[in-house]
Amino acid sequence: MPHLGNTVRRPLSAERVVIVSASVGAGHDGAAAELERRLVAAGLTVDRFDLLDVLPARLGRLVRDGYHRMLVRAPWAYQRIYSSTERAGGGGPVARALLRSAEERLLRALPADTGAVVSTYPGASRVLGNLRLDGRLTVPVLTYLTDFSVHPLWVADGVDVHLALHAVPAAQSRAAGARDVRVCGPVADPRFHPVDAPERAAARARFGLPPTAPLALLVAGSWGVGPVREVARDLRDCGAAVPLVVCGRNETLADQLRADGIEHVHGWVDDMPGLMHAADVLVQNAGGLTSLEAFAAGLPVASYGCIPGHGLTNAAALDEAGVAAWIQDPAQLKHVLGELIDGPRGLLQREAGLALFADGSDGGPAAETARICRAGIDTAAPLTTGPTIPPATRRTTRPTARRLATTTALACAVWAGAVGTAVATTEGGPGLMHAIGQGLDLDDLSHGHHAEHAPHGGHAGHVKGHHA
Repeated sequence: MPHLGNTVRRPLSAERVVIVSASVGAGHDGAAAELERRLVAAGLTVDRFDLLDVLPARLGRLVRDGYHRMLVRAPWAYQRIYSSTERAGGGGPVARALLRSAEERLLRALPADTGAVVSTYPGASRVLGNLRLDGRLTVPVLTYLTDFSVHPLWVADGVDVHLALHAVPAAQSRAAGARDVRVCGPVADPRFHPVDAPERAAARARFGLPPTAPLALLVAGSWGVGPVREVARDLRDCGAAVPLVVCGRNETLADQLRADGIEHVHGWVDDMPGLMHAADVLVQNAGGLTSLEAFAAGLPVASYGCIPGHGLTNAAALDEAGVAAWIQDPAQLKHVLGELIDGPRGLLQREAGLALFADGSDGGPAAETARICRAGIDTAAPLTTGPTIPPATRRTTRPTARRLATTTALACAVWAGAVGTAVATTEGGPGLMHAIGQGLDLDDLSHGHHAEHAPHGGHAGHVKGHHA
């Protein structure tokens, strides 16, 4: 990919979209992959980048591993951080500095004929919005809101258009300050679709599942986080349905569930559409991409045992939208699941979920992105909210050793700022801080990335990306 200098300007004829996601879990990347597939089918060229690969000195690995460990070891800390940033409407000076460090690197990676850039991750929206505000990026920037609840970090100054799944997240994004919000519906892999009785029976036979018993598909994201063992036992003990649990990459969790006597346990599953076709209801705890896939498959959804932060806010938003039931009292689990599996409530939720994918004349978020890429957005009124940064001060070159020292110090600050306040005010903080910090060795910043998180495709200005 050529070095583009400090500015990317809109070409006369734009047929290329760049999507910027982040490999934090699987939801943001999953939405980006389906957007890419649809845009390519519409005749556009698509490049996809991982924001974590744009951060200097492999800080992306530190961010991802820190977030993972926090969800597993200290979910209360994540809840405090989520709530505090929700109230403040931003991530603080350290987070802003970290995202600023990615701006020039991402700008260099954008092809010269880019017609529009789409973010499926809040941090990417902030980076792109800043580039848009100071005039270095003159092509339209869109944010595709992947969840039903919208944290204020999703709404970044400088982003031209926010694409929402439903009127509920659209209203939340407007309340957070988004100017142009368009309800376009979700995207999901076309393999997720309703099936008839013979297809359902075939899916059950393929996975060795009971042919007639009600099945509750329990999911906990690609990392298998949250109180999954407790929820699986509650499902089994309430008697409403046989639990069918997907643990993602959490092999320890899978072993624990089998030891608990849960019969149908899977790790990472490539044929998730098949499991949904076999199940009668989905039980989830985060409200992300898997919920949308269940809606597309005509499967009723229940939120139960939700993880802190976005898990709780997504459960509330899904319930408000009428597309998923939020079960907060274990005593209600059997009754609500029964209504979803066999009652009118399940029928109404199936209809509401499928209605999200009724594209109509607009064609969904991919079609809206393609229109903006080809036609552009009126930019007569400048987006800048402050003085434009003079070109001479936009980028400075540091020696390698100094840059590494700076980014290493920044990594320490990011991690300490993420959990320090919560740890300092909680009993047992020092021991827990040590437990969370295990494995986040800054000496390893100069070594390779995790193989399982290897991004798509080749190199572009130190940014790894995927081209379609």
